[in-house]
Amino acid sequence: MEWRKSSRSGNVSNCVELRQDLSAVRDSKRPGVSLPVSRDAVRELITKLAR
Repeated sequence: MEWRKSSRSGNVSNCVELRQDLSAVRDSKRPGVSLPVSRDAVRELITKLAR
C-alpha cells in the first residue's frame, strides 16, 4: 500500500504520513510502525484541520 504525506511538508523527513486507503497513519522517521485508524476518524480530522 502506498503512503502519502502533505505536499506542504516539502523534503523534510519528520512528517506524519497517511496510508492511501485512509486506514493507518505513521511517523515518516519510523516507517515500520503504523497506527491503524478508521476512515471516519481520518475524515473528521481532515475536516477539523481545514477550518
